[in-house]
Amino acid sequence: MKAAASFKKRGTGKNGMLLELQDLGKSFGEREVLEHVTASVERGDRIGIIGANGTGKTTLLRILYGESLPDTGTAAFGNGVTCGYLEQNAHLDPSLDVYGTMRLAFTPALEAMQKLDTLQKELAQEPENTLIQEEINHCNAVIDAMDAYQMDIQIKKVLNGMGFPADTWQKPAGVLSGGEQTRLRLARLLLERPDLLILDEPTNHLDIETMDWLEEYLKSYRGAVLVVSHDRYFLDAVCTRIWELRGKTIQTYRGNYSAYLPQRQAADERQQKMHDAAVEKAAKLQEYIDRNLVRASTTKMAQSRRKQLEKLDIVEAPTAEAWELNFRFEYDIEPYDELVIMKNLTVRMGERTLIDGLDYTVHRGDKLIIAGPNGTGKSTLLQVLDGKRRPSGGMVRLGSGAKPGIFTQQQARRAGRVIDAIWNQYPRFTELEVRSHLARFGYRGEEVFKDCAQLSGGELARLRFAELALERPNLMFLDEPTNHLDIYMRESLTQALSAYTGTLLLVTHDRYLMQTLGCPILYLENGKETFYRDFAAFKSRDTASFAQKEKSEEPIKRQAYGKEQRKRRAEVRARLKAVETEIEELGAHIVELENEINDPQVLRDHLLLRDKCDELDDTRFHQQELYEEWEKLAEEQEKFEADAE
Repeated sequence: MKAAASFKKRGTGKNGMLLELQDLGKSFGEREVLEHVTASVERGDRIGIIGANGTGKTTLLRILYGESLPDTGTAAFGNGVTCGYLEQNAHLDPSLDVYGTMRLAFTPALEAMQKLDTLQKELAQEPENTLIQEEINHCNAVIDAMDAYQMDIQIKKVLNGMGFPADTWQKPAGVLSGGEQTRLRLARLLLERPDLLILDEPTNHLDIETMDWLEEYLKSYRGAVLVVSHDRYFLDAVCTRIWELRGKTIQTYRGNYSAYLPQRQAADERQQKMHDAAVEKAAKLQEYIDRNLVRASTTKMAQSRRKQLEKLDIVEAPTAEAWELNFRFEYDIEPYDELVIMKNLTVRMGERTLIDGLDYTVHRGDKLIIAGPNGTGKSTLLQVLDGKRRPSGGMVRLGSGAKPGIFTQQQARRAGRVIDAIWNQYPRFTELEVRSHLARFGYRGEEVFKDCAQLSGGELARLRFAELALERPNLMFLDEPTNHLDIYMRESLTQALSAYTGTLLLVTHDRYLMQTLGCPILYLENGKETFYRDFAAFKSRDTASFAQKEKSEEPIKRQAYGKEQRKRRAEVRARLKAVETEIEELGAHIVELENEINDPQVLRDHLLLRDKCDELDDTRFHQQELYEEWEKLAEEQEKFEADAE
């Protein structure tokens, strides 16, 4: 079984560098992934590796760790350099519990401790034996180097930081979720403390608190860190250098990701100017050759220009990358102001309460982020709000004119080609229109003919966003929209959502997206909800800008229920349930009528179309009446419950 978090000791190298790459190249068949890669890693470096999906980032990491051999060039490590590698899809020993898995990081020290007992007994019998004393010294050196006598303190510190409370330490590793296993592998690797820590997407499956803790840990790490990440906030917080994989090679930039962006733009501008100047010079030389080569008096000069042209080295223009995507989300129908209304909303999962009695209204044009630790029910709450799941109590309803669009965390597999996913829904589009639209989301050239069944998670997400843009919703429910996306697509999506003038409710751990949107945050934790004005208030845990519901601690004497009150309370409860059922049935009938109205046969029959439209108006009016009745009944029920306490 492959190690959970691999750890090796490497050799060779020079000048005290941890790692030096010289003219590295790698191909898979005819596809060249890496070419002329030259770079170095020194102790204390915090290097972020970025690039569009499929540019060879994981391939490079596997070469560095020795799991794959380069076709050309070398990757030389300094003498005695230890290297640890966190892979995206490695496995743990299912027979060990969480704490036992962490103890594996101290295997050399534990073996040294065990051997030390035997050696000390032998030394007591042979006090003059220098070989035994040398072995004891070696064992002590191993134990001291790993600070193994503080092993339990170290394990508990890292487990708590990585989101494993004490009640999970005896849990078998085999029953952990995929995200929990990734966190445990990373936690164990941190304890091994290699000279070079190689991490592939370490913030995947981490909640905000764990990411904050990891960033602080890595910033003070004594070795070097080489990390592939699409998390801009993480790259800004941790990295001191950026390696950009582009055009099959690496370009190195100083500073974090935000510092890299202007450097990248300036480098592209210089390269474009050099390219334009060389092309212009080549054009002038060619023009001179064409005009003068056939004339006897100027033939020699023309031939001289031809030699210059042949020797002219034209610098390539900067390659257009996925980060240049430019798309927007727009809508046509302007809804009413109160768009998502929550009244006494309660959401439960089994015995666990996620939300209890929430009253909140999302207005037209508002943006609201739902955040919180893993497992607190963020996605469940979003499903209640978008209508996929019934609330356990209370009510959620969308305001008049709402046209919702939904993005789920896991996109469903679909049949057909990428181009068909759009064309089947919009058959009146020309092929040029479909391809132009898909190009805005990174599908260019032959990519539009890819089989949807073969798409990666990021490619499926891009395709869903392409569909959403055409749906033109005025209300969007997005569940972890930046998962699976490369850093350039995340940047484009962040800009598009920031510019969106419709109403937005989204679940996310993406701190850069939260910071950019600058909108309120509904934070769920331990069955309680807390509102923060924006990301800055959330970071400082400042709730002052949102009025919290205060409950008086002074006991209130209430009159005991009489027979009439109990009877009326039962009537209200029964009527509430009946109204909720009828509202749902009317909602289903409204959807059915809307589909019928859009049917081509109905559209051709103006009398039938008028009848269907009238029926739809009547149904909506009746549903609105029921909503109003529900609100009055809910208030009456709240009063009964308050009087009963």
